[in-house]
Amino acid sequence: MRISPSVVSYRVQCLEEHLGCLLLTRTTRNMSLTDAGRQFYDNCVDVLAAVEAAEKSVEAVGASPRGVLRVAAPCLLGSRVVAPLIPQFRERHSETSMNLRLSDSFVDLVQESIDIAVRMSVMADSSFTLRKVAEIQRVLCASPGYLDGAPPLEKAADLLNHSCLLLRFPGSEQFRWTLSDGDETVTLPVAGPLDADNGEVLTQWALDGFGIVMKPLFEVAPLLAERRLVQVLPEACPVPVTLGLLYPSRKLLPNRAKTFINMATEAIRKYVSQQLALLGRE
Repeated sequence: MRISPSVVSYRVQCLEEHLGCLLLTRTTRNMSLTDAGRQFYDNCVDVLAAVEAAEKSVEAVGASPRGVLRVAAPCLLGSRVVAPLIPQFRERHSETSMNLRLSDSFVDLVQESIDIAVRMSVMADSSFTLRKVAEIQRVLCASPGYLDGAPPLEKAADLLNHSCLLLRFPGSEQFRWTLSDGDETVTLPVAGPLDADNGEVLTQWALDGFGIVMKPLFEVAPLLAERRLVQVLPEACPVPVTLGLLYPSRKLLPNRAKTFINMATEAIRKYVSQQLALLGRE
C-alpha cells in the first residue's frame, strides 16, 4: 500500500474517533477486530462491491451501442438523411432507442438533453465538440415569376427594395443578411411580409413567387437545375456556413454516439455531394 504502519495506525484512530467506538483490540503482540470492527468491515465490503457493480454497469453501457440516443437536426437534412439513417443504425444496434427532433431553430443541447445535433451555422460555441462535415455555400434565389415583376436587382443594397422570405428564430425581432459583396462584407436589415421557422416552407414560398430566399446551395440545387428557381446577385454571395455535428464532449463519448456520428457524417457528405452534382459541382 506504500503507507507506513504509523500512518495506518493514525488513520484507524481517526476513524474510531469519528465512529465513536473501537474497531481494533490492540495488544503488544497483535491486533484483532472488535465486534463493531467486524460489522463495519463487512458493511464496507458490501459497499465496495456495490460500487464495483455500478462501475461495471456504466462501463457496459459505454462499451456497446445501447441506451437512448437523442438527435436534433434541421428539417430537410433530418427528414431526408438522418431519419432514413436511423433504421440502418438500429439494424446493427437494435438495443439502442432513438429520439429525433427536427427543427430549423437552434436547439439547446444541454437543456433538451440532446446527444448529437446536426447544425448548419457560423460555429462559435467552443464548449461543444464539432465534427465538421462540410463548408456550405449559400445562395439567394427567387422564382422567374417573381423576378419578372420585381424592382431592379443589381447590387446587394437593392435587396432593401425586395420582399425577402425570412427564417425566424425564437426571439427574432430584426432580420439581417450578411453578404460578401466584392471585397466587402455587407450586412443588410432585410424585410418582407412572410417569415417562418421552417426552411422548407420558405422554399415553397419562393417557388410560389412570394420573394427572395437565402438557402444552402445543396438544398436548392435541383430547383436551380430545373430553372424553377434562379440565383440572384451571384457576385454578392451570403457568407458560407459550417455544416457539422455537435456533441457536448469528446471525453467518455458513448459508443452508440460515436457509431452514429460516423454514420451520419458519411451519409450527409454523400447527400450534399449528390445534390451539388446536379449543378456540375462537388
